[in-house]
Amino acid sequence: MAGEKGLVLLNFWVSPFGQRCLIALAEKGLPYEYVEENLMAGKSDRLLRSNPIHKKIPVLLHDGRPVNESLIILNYLDDAFPDTPSLLPSDPYERSQARFWADYVDKKVYDCGTRLWKLKGEPHAQARAEMVEILKNLDGALGDKSFFGGDAFGFVDAAFAPFTSWFHSYEKYGEFSVAEVAPKIAAWAKRCGERESVAKSLYSPDKIYEFIGVLKKMHGVE
Repeated sequence: MAGEKGLVLLNFWVSPFGQRCLIALAEKGLPYEYVEENLMAGKSDRLLRSNPIHKKIPVLLHDGRPVNESLIILNYLDDAFPDTPSLLPSDPYERSQARFWADYVDKKVYDCGTRLWKLKGEPHAQARAEMVEILKNLDGALGDKSFFGGDAFGFVDAAFAPFTSWFHSYEKYGEFSVAEVAPKIAAWAKRCGERESVAKSLYSPDKIYEFIGVLKKMHGVE
């Protein structure tokens, strides 16, 4: 690995965390090599060597050196390539707010969405209520801005945009409408989907729904 040059992204196609990195790389116009990790068949030696602690994708290799965890990768790209468009705002306070909301997305959305399709009864009802609250909180954070950072697409947008293709599944399993509970987020999702960086990095909502069906069978969820 030490002899490698440039950027290499180890990823699994459906991962919203890996898709964050794809969006960031596209926004910055950085060339890279994409390596698909077939996680359904197991984890490659390269992945395990590159991320021995968590053993997860995504991993960004920069000249052979691994950078792990998607939000850390986004921060790294800003630091390592200062001549490219920055995802984080220049103001320290605004940077702190962007990191707060990206961390909120990181800790809340995927886990709660998983519980929506995995659980039944009261635990499912709790997951539904939590997802509605999460979306309303993000709706309030977005406010009347075009993007979370204002007029420009940035850090929080890159972190959250991959989940827009999961909204359809969350609506199906949670029996709610994103447009009704978080109308500003629904409009934001449409704006994000019109960006080339996002459109080229995400799969269709139907493809995501199909993948969740595979996961349900794997976990024995009826």
